This record gives sequence, C-alpha cells and structure tokens, in this order.
Amino acid sequence: MRLIRLGAEPTRVGVDVRAALSAWGVGDAVLGGVAMLGVTPPDCPRPLDAVVVLPRGVLVVVGVDLPDPAVRLEAPLAGQWKIDGWPLSRPDGATNPAAEALEAATAVARRIQDMRGEPLPVTTVVAVGPYVSQVVQPTGDLNRGVRVLHPKPTTLLAAARELATSDRPCSAEHAAKLLAVLAPTGTPPDHRRLRDEGFPDAAADLASASTMLLPKVVPARRRPGWLPYAAAAVVAVLVVVAVVVVLVSGGSPASSTSTTAAPEPTTVVVDGRNFAPKGADRTEDCAAHAFGDVQAWLSGHMCLQLRRAQYETSVDGRKVGIAVAELSLPDATRAGELHRVASAAGSGGVVALVKEGREWAGGPASFDRSAIRTALTNARVRIAQAVWAEGDANPADPALVALAEQALRLPAAQ
Repeated sequence: MRLIRLGAEPTRVGVDVRAALSAWGVGDAVLGGVAMLGVTPPDCPRPLDAVVVLPRGVLVVVGVDLPDPAVRLEAPLAGQWKIDGWPLSRPDGATNPAAEALEAATAVARRIQDMRGEPLPVTTVVAVGPYVSQVVQPTGDLNRGVRVLHPKPTTLLAAARELATSDRPCSAEHAAKLLAVLAPTGTPPDHRRLRDEGFPDAAADLASASTMLLPKVVPARRRPGWLPYAAAAVVAVLVVVAVVVVLVSGGSPASSTSTTAAPEPTTVVVDGRNFAPKGADRTEDCAAHAFGDVQAWLSGHMCLQLRRAQYETSVDGRKVGIAVAELSLPDATRAGELHRVASAAGSGGVVALVKEGREWAGGPASFDRSAIRTALTNARVRIAQAVWAEGDANPADPALVALAEQALRLPAAQ
C-alpha cells in the first residue's frame, strides 16, 4: 500500500487510519493499492480521512470521533447509534454518523462516473475511535458494502479484502487516471510504482478489458463507433440507480411503521471478522447445563445466571461454529474460583446449545474437540469454543484458538 498524504487528518481517529495503512508497507505483498490521506475530492461535502484505490475497488474511509471509548457500538445505517446501550450524542447533534459517510461515498462514485473513470465498486468504511471492542451492524448494511470498525491493520485489511471485489483488476494506466480524477492536485505515482502496488499493465489485461468508460484503441477489427458510448450510457444509468438505492436504503429515516417490523438479523464484527448469530439461551439453572468438574463446582455453589449464544464465521471459506457461555456469580471471589476450575485442562465446561437440539444448517453437529478459552471479568466467567463445522478438529489448531480468543468478546445475548 503506497500512501499519499494530501492534507491533515480531518478527525482524531484519522491518525489511527494512517497508522493502520502504513503498517502494511509499500508493495503488494499484503494488499497493494494507493491510499490518499486527507483528501477532498471535487464536489465531496467533506474532507476524507482516506480514499483507498485498490486494483479491484475503491474504499472511502470516513472517520467518526466518538465521545469516549466503547465496549459495544450498535451502528445501523438508519436509526440511532448506541454506545454500550446509551444513545450516541455528539456536540454537532448527529445521532447517526453513517449518513455523512454515505453522502461522501456517493460523491466519490459520482465523481468517478462523471469523469469517466474506471468503473470500480465504491464502498464505505466508517472508522470509529478512540477505541471500540465490538461493532454490531445489521446484516443488510454489511451487504450494502458498508463497514463500521475501529481502524487497526487487521480490521482494515479484512474490510478491504471483503469489499474490493471487481471481477477484473484495474490497470496501472487506469489507476493513474482514477487517482487524478479523485485528487486533481499533485501527480499520481508513475506506472512502475503502480505496478509494484498490484495494478497490472494494460497489455496484460487487454483481453478482458472493458471499454465502457475509458475506451481503449483496438487495432485490427474495426468496431462500430457507437458501441463504447452506448455501453457507457448503460453503465451510467446502473451507477445512478445503485447510488439512489444506497441513499434511500441507508440514509433515509425509518418510516412510521418500521417500529412494528421484525428486527433485522445482525452480524457482530470483532477485529474485522463477521460473526453471524445462530441462537441464544438464558437460564438460572447453571449446573443443569454444565458437565465435568465445572458442573460439580456449580452444583455446590450459587450461580445467578447462565447465558449461552452461538455464532458462525468462516476462515478461508471454511465454516466455523462458535459457542459462548457467560456465568454470572454473586461476587468476584466465587467467579475467580470457577474460572480456575474451568481453565484447567479436561475439567469440563458448559454444554453448547447444539447438543440440546439447537443446530443450524451448515453448522457443527457438536463442539467435541473444540478450541476453548476462558476469561474472568469481575463476577462473570466467560467460556468460548470454536470448532470446524465439517471435518476433524484439533483443540490446538492455531486458527481455532485465535477464533476462540476473539469469541470471548462476543455478546452472550442476541
């Protein structure tokens, strides 16, 4: 990733955005592309923390400074944002900063279209800070190409790989034109540096190249002169329709009847990874849903409540089942005792919901031989498990261990 700093960061969290992008280093070994920092594209309503031009997409990064760090941020595109259950309140009166981000991304898409730039998908990243542990977004918002996240190298990288999805890469020649379109001042990197960032030569992708918005000279067979312009018109109409859909679905206030509609399923994002909820349960009979030494300890001690939840995620296209259990004890002393028992190898644990008939399509049949991690917070003990949905599992599998660590930060209620 090559960085071009065109102005100061418009938000405090923009410093974290720049640090995350810088961590990838120059070249395409990690991702590639060019990031313009502190840029204000023509007709854009506000300066942007970054516009990232990748071989297969454009990311508009808009920073949002929260009043305080947060454990959990609920960030729908339409509706009130909430920080740890409290409605977001900012000095400027904004209750949903996503509307500003969508407006900026729409302006960038319109600029690319009007200037006949390479027709790459334009998506949005809302970078929030100073720190957020969990971000909850409706699944429909994720499908619209919008990610709300705390900018770290891992979270931004995951978002870029999910959002930059053009079926063919943008050439170095077109990348230079695209950068010039979005930042009229300054000079884009030369073609050699753009090739180093993963943009191929025009000759390399000539066979699959589109002449929709930037016609190329085609030797030999002569094509009717009106074809490129007709194709451009069609693409322009499609882009306008897409922009309207994004604005209507993401930026308009909810209708008066929306309060009675069924809530949209949400996806929890931790460190840039999506976890889809697959059911939850709550009970005060903790021992009845435990086994081994953990059950024995719970049978002789008071436990106020057990919350269980399960999620699904994937690693390199392979599905993973996640089980989370949270036990609430009367005080921190007894929670510490239970944590020591649950942390010992072979000491048992909490029965996963799938073993009680709460399976889901494509999920694991059981959590046998899952990777397990535990955590203690005040008077609560959390146990997280991760297992491959199909195939053999190894509790020491580094991928599953890392997922179990992340799962400790997932909510035990859905």
